[in-house]
Amino acid sequence: MTIPYGHLDLISGIRSWLTSRGLDPDDPNLRDTPNRVLRAWTELTAGYDQDPAAVLERTFPVDRSDGMIAVTAVPFTSVCSHHLMPFTGTATIAYLPVAGAPVVGLSKLPRLLDIYAHRLQVQEQLTHQVTDALDTYLKTEGSACLVRAEHGCMTQRGIRKPGAAMVTTAVTGRFATDPELRAQLMALHQGG
Repeated sequence: MTIPYGHLDLISGIRSWLTSRGLDPDDPNLRDTPNRVLRAWTELTAGYDQDPAAVLERTFPVDRSDGMIAVTAVPFTSVCSHHLMPFTGTATIAYLPVAGAPVVGLSKLPRLLDIYAHRLQVQEQLTHQVTDALDTYLKTEGSACLVRAEHGCMTQRGIRKPGAAMVTTAVTGRFATDPELRAQLMALHQGG
């Protein structure tokens, strides 16, 4: 495998960290670890190479588009920008298209989430990035993103509370102003 020049510093740094922990980076079990770490982090941060507008630009017309469009229980993994530890969870993503506006395919909503999740993140920001993109690139009367996730920085270190989950919500437009619509969204999110 040819390693791009800038990545040599990262590989060298991982080898140095292994050495600082008293490990032999040439041990057969660790020899390729720096390269594996590089590949893993490239995958975990692939969202920096993707454009949310490109995901949402392909729309199609429908006869009626005046109701909520939602995808629930969307699994994701991201990496906390504070500790570089993973957090995993599920999201509900919804939007209200302007009546008669074209809509995106349902696979686009999880793809949008993945673009932002595959960047170094804080959950509060991730939730708002999804709604901001929906409102910016689609004709909406509002959007919503509800995220529930367990954070490695809280479950595997520090206070070590496995099972504790963080919940964040972002709602715009009619989701923010219409209590009945918001209640319908929450029921969908909770599986009701």
